[in-house]
Amino acid sequence: MIRVDAVWLAVEPLDMRAGTEAAMTRVVNVFGAARPHHAYLFANRRANRMKVLVHDGIGVWLAARRLNQGKFVWPRETDQTLALTQQQLDALVLGLPWQRIGEADIISML
Repeated sequence: MIRVDAVWLAVEPLDMRAGTEAAMTRVVNVFGAARPHHAYLFANRRANRMKVLVHDGIGVWLAARRLNQGKFVWPRETDQTLALTQQQLDALVLGLPWQRIGEADIISML
């Protein structure tokens, strides 16, 4: 339904009361701009809620997800942002350890 070419994760927490305008302001402040067909992910301080802002080239979509149990595996690194693959995003929204998915886990030589 919505084309997403790149997924970006913000490490710093976002107040989940933030609406579309506040989330867009945060995207511009953290990422420099809201690029078309890019998704921007934010979590709250407890990492049990997540908001995703997507710029589809025409307008902006804002979605929220809440886990009833557990929390999202959110980085506590010094970097402000991280790029995620589609597989990592799929794992993240389920609350799985997404950092273990990707090329780093490929065995290419025995």
